[in-house]
Amino acid sequence: MESRASLFILVLLLGFSQALYLTQPDGEEITTRILTINKGSSELLLEGDILAKSSRNALVCLYNNNCFWKKSSNGLVKAPYTLSSDFSSSDTTVVANAMASFHNKTCIRFVPRTSETDYISIKNNDGCYSDVGKTGGSQVVSLSRFGCVYYGVVEHELNHALGFYHEHVRSDRDKYVTINWQNIDPATKSNFDLKNTNNLNTPYDYSSVMHYGKTAFSINGLDTITPTPDPSVMIGQRQELSTIDIKRINVLYKC
Repeated sequence: MESRASLFILVLLLGFSQALYLTQPDGEEITTRILTINKGSSELLLEGDILAKSSRNALVCLYNNNCFWKKSSNGLVKAPYTLSSDFSSSDTTVVANAMASFHNKTCIRFVPRTSETDYISIKNNDGCYSDVGKTGGSQVVSLSRFGCVYYGVVEHELNHALGFYHEHVRSDRDKYVTINWQNIDPATKSNFDLKNTNNLNTPYDYSSVMHYGKTAFSINGLDTITPTPDPSVMIGQRQELSTIDIKRINVLYKC
């Protein structure tokens, strides 16, 4: 009886572990997964997964407090959310565990919405995408059940909703990577345009969950982004928020 109980507990723990660290198929990069799924999206998306209708430059947001979620008197930053009933219990577990990664390492708290006017509406739409920062009212974070409900992908889209752009467009990008324009589809070159960002006095982060993979938007399968001076440096996350991602959240929100 005791051995059966132990086995049951082990199975539960293994299931929880898989839900917590569910990564992309075959170790696929987070942004590769996002860009692949979003090829069929009906939305106009900037940089592959940012809603074009209301996205803003990160620097503008830094001088506009309305772009960020408010800190409570207890020092916690609450971001209310709703979750579509389309999601299964296993989907809900993946989303909850991705949110928990922010809760465990920052002062961000994703909390179920009660009557708040401004909130994140997590939906099963046709792709993985989000606005950047708090837009006011109901703002969609789309996590299609057909390819977006993975731990790292959820972290990526929620980090957009907190106010963060992709790493490869930050203002000092050209000191750390070379953009191989000849390998990029001319119709998608705008996805590599630099943003006039405030980088929060943090170093360029090749390991950021917000960094594109080396072949993003490639027209020929060759690299579109090459790290410099060492081209062998890995870019394109496969798992979760990096140490610097976490630091930036804490700096931005004064955790």
